Amino acid sequence: MEFEKRKAATLASIRSSVTDKSPKGFLDEPILPLLETINHHPSYFTTSSCSGRISILSQPKPQSTTNPSSKKKARGGSWLYITHDPADPESVLHLLFSPPSEPLDQPSELVFRFEPLIIAVECKDVRSAQFLVATAISAGFRESGITCCGEGKRVIIAIRCSIRMEVPLGDTGKVMVSREYVRFLVDVANEKMVANRKRTDGFGFALLSNGFKNPDDANDVDEGDNFENLAENHESSISNGDLLPGPHQDLMPLSTISITGESVEKLHIWGHSACTINKTDRKEVIVFGGFGGFGRHARRNESMLLDPSGGTLKLITVHESPSPRLGHTASMVGDYMFVIGGRADPLNILNDVWMLDISKCEWSLQRCIGCEFPPRHRHAAAKIGSNVYIFGGLNQDMILSSLHILDTKNLQWKEIEQRGQLPCARHSHDMVAYESQLFMFGGYNGEKVLDDLYSFDVQSCSWKLEMVSGKWPQARFSHSMFVYKHVIGIIGGCPVSRNCHDLVLLDLKHRLWRSVRLDFMNKELLVRSTASVIGDDLIVIGGGAACYAFGTKFSEPVKINLLQSLTMSGNDVEASIQVKTEASLSQPCVIQLERKYAKLGKDILKNFGWLDLERKVYSHEKGLYICFPVTEKFSALFHEKQLLDKDLGGSEDNHLTSQLTKGLSLKEISSSVALNLLKEVGARKFTNVAVEAKKVAKSPLQRMKEAVTSILKQKGLPEELLDELPQKWERLGDIVVLPVTSFKDPAWSSISEEVWSAVAISLSANRLARQGRVEANGTRDSTLEILVGDDGWVDHRENGILYSFNATKCMFSWGNLSEKLRMGNVACENEVVVDLFAGIGYFTLPFLVRAKAKLVYACEWNPHAIEALRHNVEANFVSDRCIILDGDNRINAPKGVADRVCLGLIPTSEGSWVTAIQALRSPEGGILHVHGNVKDSDVSSWSEHVSKSLSDIARAEGRSWEVTVEHIEKVKWYAPRIRHLVADVRCR
Repeated sequence: MEFEKRKAATLASIRSSVTDKSPKGFLDEPILPLLETINHHPSYFTTSSCSGRISILSQPKPQSTTNPSSKKKARGGSWLYITHDPADPESVLHLLFSPPSEPLDQPSELVFRFEPLIIAVECKDVRSAQFLVATAISAGFRESGITCCGEGKRVIIAIRCSIRMEVPLGDTGKVMVSREYVRFLVDVANEKMVANRKRTDGFGFALLSNGFKNPDDANDVDEGDNFENLAENHESSISNGDLLPGPHQDLMPLSTISITGESVEKLHIWGHSACTINKTDRKEVIVFGGFGGFGRHARRNESMLLDPSGGTLKLITVHESPSPRLGHTASMVGDYMFVIGGRADPLNILNDVWMLDISKCEWSLQRCIGCEFPPRHRHAAAKIGSNVYIFGGLNQDMILSSLHILDTKNLQWKEIEQRGQLPCARHSHDMVAYESQLFMFGGYNGEKVLDDLYSFDVQSCSWKLEMVSGKWPQARFSHSMFVYKHVIGIIGGCPVSRNCHDLVLLDLKHRLWRSVRLDFMNKELLVRSTASVIGDDLIVIGGGAACYAFGTKFSEPVKINLLQSLTMSGNDVEASIQVKTEASLSQPCVIQLERKYAKLGKDILKNFGWLDLERKVYSHEKGLYICFPVTEKFSALFHEKQLLDKDLGGSEDNHLTSQLTKGLSLKEISSSVALNLLKEVGARKFTNVAVEAKKVAKSPLQRMKEAVTSILKQKGLPEELLDELPQKWERLGDIVVLPVTSFKDPAWSSISEEVWSAVAISLSANRLARQGRVEANGTRDSTLEILVGDDGWVDHRENGILYSFNATKCMFSWGNLSEKLRMGNVACENEVVVDLFAGIGYFTLPFLVRAKAKLVYACEWNPHAIEALRHNVEANFVSDRCIILDGDNRINAPKGVADRVCLGLIPTSEGSWVTAIQALRSPEGGILHVHGNVKDSDVSSWSEHVSKSLSDIARAEGRSWEVTVEHIEKVKWYAPRIRHLVADVRCR
């Protein structure tokens, strides 16, 4: 009750018109929705907060003390500048470099600061605090924690992260840094502010996805069709995390598909449909309808073709098409795609049938005969032969349970008389066809989210509720299903939780659930997305959510390698057979308990060493029971007491449970009492049960070593070859690049195909390559060798810039990241820049994209790099401010135009120093960024050589400039005792 009183008083003060104790007197506007979301939950209320701020603090200088043991005291101070939004550089410069209006009595220290979001929250109890801290940490606020708790104390947590900065600037008497450096600090702080906002938004999404409510729920997206924000996530008090191995699982990477042709925003949709054209000469995905798209978000009726191999997206030009809609279905029958039903607007639910002839790219409205087909959306469809089966759906407030067939040969509807174990009415489920059966999973019945799996035999027209082994998927709706070989897959869905980030696989041959954790690079929300199989790839398009507090989020199109997914999930036939064979030989046992007694049962089994830690705990009968694998010792004890395979209920020791709840410890009871306690709570033992073995978390290096060792043994090759396994590697886009020193022995060539495949799987790589030496020629060509994959073209995003290039033809340096960031932060909005060694755009793109240069002349003579450079300026939308000059810069570089010249060539760029001087404006001069590799003992002499040489060249060219080296940037160690340096040279 005290918690509720404190919460009521705090919220009353927040919502009153009285100013609070903060400097500005009221809450930060950017986080008001987040605070409301937290405060609306009955277990929390916020006590203080800051959305993140950029500030300049003036504080008294520390007073010297001769007593080292004296306590450090806060010095106080005042803010000269503070903003909760990105800072304006000009305002900061004016504040710092304007003369003081009054003489200063005592100078104070000036400190430039960025401080990220921090929120103090009082929690009802420790369990609530632990949940909120875990959610905050998962959203990136990794320094969050419980700051106060204990007997009789309030439970307080702090939500915070470490992306802060604090830089001394000097004092109020003299600023000790330059204007350019202050600009640099403001840019860095603004970047941190953007990152802070993204994390804050992600935290809000995480809260809403875990049952928090927004008090201002108003459906401004699609009234009446936003169940994803309305459904409750009914979780049991015992979570899967209590019963299964920990989170140290291998992550299956998702490859973002780089879209060319039409804008990728056209695929920022949900509630659409997708079908595959899977022919020998044509492998594409047809996308139709949905909500979202380019420009203003709305229902769409565009027909698009996506080629996943090249990422080409194009619109299908048609004369007539279905009306805009979402929540429809599309089924491919031969060369025809049938679109059925959907929702045109809140009052217009559809039952029409449209057909797209993919060979002619023509839509036509079909007039069907037979029984009436009621309007619906959010239904499910699957095709067997020429028949399309439709189950369930939603028509206004009516949830449907009918099963209809559309015979596409004669366009006749028929409602099937269903038999067997009938599924309940539902919508937002999914259904697929495998051989002569339909398989349907999940959905929403208006009251709860479903996790049931049904099969329908089209011959007998009979439904069956399926029960299979393995970890049962979480209840969900608005998910996607697909069929790959003998496996049915489930991906995404709502409620958005950790388990919905798994790729769930049902092995139909062995009737076993398996799953693999997906590596969600951009926190994709695969809700109302589509999943299409082309070859060995799963193409996931669209999906997202409308969040009232933080806006609308759409997911990028991604690709998942299904062959690798099966391997990572352990879903190979031999492994499954081996598990079952070993199980039948040893006759392993499990103990089954009702879910409410699972925690107690697990504690007993662990305490007495009876729990088999090498096999997995799993649920049974849709989670009503939990099954624990037990040791042979435990099985023998049960046998001695004649408790084998019979109910253990009805004991005279029925007082044991109550004794435990009153404080009796498990360590104080005997094994016989513990056995009777299990009996009291209704334990049952089952023998000869095949239970999946636990996967021990292994590092990629361990997996690679085991896989390669196995191959060497099979081929009779010496294990000494293992010394050439790489200990580290790099990632370039979706290519894992091995070092040049790995796998060099000629013996590897005889088993290369098996080895490269095993290494790629071990490292979760879609493509695998080995680094080569950079060619010692003028164009510095790459000699990278592709080991697994079709080609070497990669997309690499760095500092918000997209670099695309052929890694087998062009070199790329990871070590220049800081220098590229530095060049992107220079102030050159009105400058003309000449980049004498542009390459694929290493520094050209930062000048254009981040520094906003007026114009960049990019000189390059490597034809492969020029090809990539032309692509990159287009992909980053800066081609209108870039002139590419093909050939030797000593011949083609412009003269007398540049405010700034970049000479980004190592080990030396001295051969083009004359060209650089000639490129600068005359008589104004400008800045040169001169790169070079220098011994760490020769830095001073190199700086003098650069200054003197450039000064001599300037005089020879008739330029009376003063040439000075203003700064030496230490980029990286190039080799032992050899540094990569950049000299910033001012010519004026």
